[in-house]
Amino acid sequence: MSLLARSAALVATLMLAIGAQAADATVTPATAACLTCHDGSKVVQTTGADGKKRTLHALKPDALAGGAHTKLQCADCHQDVTDNEAPHKKTGAAAPDCVTCHRGLLEQARKDGKEAANPGLGVVMQQAEKQKLSIHAKPNADDPSHLNAACADCHDSHTFARHEPGSPPAAAARLAWPQRCGSCHDDQIEEYASSIHGQTVLDKHDAKGAICSDCHNPHGIDKTNTDAAKLATVQACAGCHEENAKSYADTYHGQVVALGYANTAKCANCHGSHDILGPKDPKSKVHVDNRLKTCQACHKQANAGFVSFQPHGNAHDFKRYPEIWLATKFMVGLLAGTFAFFWIHLLMWLYRESRERQQGKTRPHVRVDQLGIPPGKQVRRFSGWWRLGHLLFAVSLMILTLTGMTLMYSGTSWAPVVVKLFGGPKVTGLVHRVNAVIFVGVFVIHLVYIAISIGRRWKTFKWFGPDSLIPNLQDLKDVIAMFKWFLGKGEKPVFDRWTYWEKFDYWAPFWGVAIVGVSGILMWFPQPFSAFLPGWVFNVAAITHGEEAFLAAVFLFTVHFFNNHFRPEKFPFDPVMFTGSVPLEHFARDHTVQYRRLVESGELEKYLVDAPSAPMTLGSRILGAVLIAFGLLLLVLIVNGFFHGVGG
Repeated sequence: MSLLARSAALVATLMLAIGAQAADATVTPATAACLTCHDGSKVVQTTGADGKKRTLHALKPDALAGGAHTKLQCADCHQDVTDNEAPHKKTGAAAPDCVTCHRGLLEQARKDGKEAANPGLGVVMQQAEKQKLSIHAKPNADDPSHLNAACADCHDSHTFARHEPGSPPAAAARLAWPQRCGSCHDDQIEEYASSIHGQTVLDKHDAKGAICSDCHNPHGIDKTNTDAAKLATVQACAGCHEENAKSYADTYHGQVVALGYANTAKCANCHGSHDILGPKDPKSKVHVDNRLKTCQACHKQANAGFVSFQPHGNAHDFKRYPEIWLATKFMVGLLAGTFAFFWIHLLMWLYRESRERQQGKTRPHVRVDQLGIPPGKQVRRFSGWWRLGHLLFAVSLMILTLTGMTLMYSGTSWAPVVVKLFGGPKVTGLVHRVNAVIFVGVFVIHLVYIAISIGRRWKTFKWFGPDSLIPNLQDLKDVIAMFKWFLGKGEKPVFDRWTYWEKFDYWAPFWGVAIVGVSGILMWFPQPFSAFLPGWVFNVAAITHGEEAFLAAVFLFTVHFFNNHFRPEKFPFDPVMFTGSVPLEHFARDHTVQYRRLVESGELEKYLVDAPSAPMTLGSRILGAVLIAFGLLLLVLIVNGFFHGVGG
């Protein structure tokens, strides 16, 4: 029997004399033997390996008994000690190693089939593996023979205990952590002590305040200048500041962070890190007197108007953010009204036309076979310039939708993939702006063309005539007649050169380009505009830009696609905007009033052109199919993003 074991048996007979220190039945005889010197009741010194005197490590039996290791004997860990004399004789065995011990316990539990009953063993090893990769596991710069921080530097291996969350012992443990971390990180603890977090924890002793481990993963701490660490810190802040995190997520900064990139402003850039202070504190980085300097760290040209932007403004607080509240309510009402009308219109149209097809009803409005028109002729609807403008408009709008909605729905699983394919948020933003210029450019060129065209015919142009796209009384009559047909109360109306839904498609971009274009320019060049505009204008611009883009995209990929391609008489595709012409029979059916007028006036032949060649027809169908497929894919992504946002 070893000397240590014999001493343990001897000291076991003295347990009653130890009094309260040995009152807990979990203190074993062997442990009690060690406590005769290490119980802290008296100062015992020994000579260390360096020849200098040092005081023995003191343990309180009651603290030891309440720890997670209470069932262990001292010799279970200190296997290199052979006696109870000071200084101890050593066997040369390895010093106590938390990881080695816990790995052995886990392996044994697995062999015995008891791993599920001891989940803590697996958790400890998971944390140990993380710690091995952290900066704590690297050799200390001053003493390479030691790590920056081993397990026992943070967890007292003798008294470590697991506490019920929210319990007084757990609260006490939380309050002790900052000082423990501060024993190494003295500069950081000094800043923390003066911060609002430190004041809450250290001065007010409120365990609900943020401590080091709330922001820094204690087992996976890495260099804080890495992107991963910066992004993790944002998530840490969001864990406590939920409302501010939600409003931050709606900003450009928050959206880029959600995509997995750290090259934008994060919580610490505006509020600080260890030295965070409340916004009313004159020393706070976000105090009204300091915001300009804070913003200028990134936005060099920022001015007083720029910093009046509300980074945490939301639509739920009318008292604090009335402009944001009103803008949001207006846009929601606009979306709801537009979709309610046109989706009902779409569904009723689909129902009525499908029913009549099932019943075998046809509507032969006219007969074109008796006109004596040579075969191979079609009616021209759109010139080459109109078709080119439509193509550029469509392609640029789809790219704008993809790049814009990727940012708007940055929290989805697909958004980071799209941004990565583009080469990052900066490239994605550049692509978005280039296509915005193309989109607006096509619109402006069209306006110039229309102005010149009308100017040349100023005296003869009929503003509300059949060739004009300006809505008139007949359009209202057509809408009423169409709904009567939907309800089976009348025949389907016949239309002139432009139907009421085509006029809506034409005029909608005027509103859309105005809203999206103006708001986009404001956000693109905030510094010059903020010189004379209040900050809330940019909050409103962000809201209207996103909501109007959502309205345009969903309308185009549902209502516009149905009206022009997916309704039964057009399905699966109408190539007129790609070929420029339509068969005479289709023209007579879809634009009966214009057809009759041209026949009666003898002007029909002026609109006749050769049918598109086979390659032109094939190319148009392929191009159209690609654009429609891409539009539907965008619609799926938008719907996914919308419901992801609702669910989040």
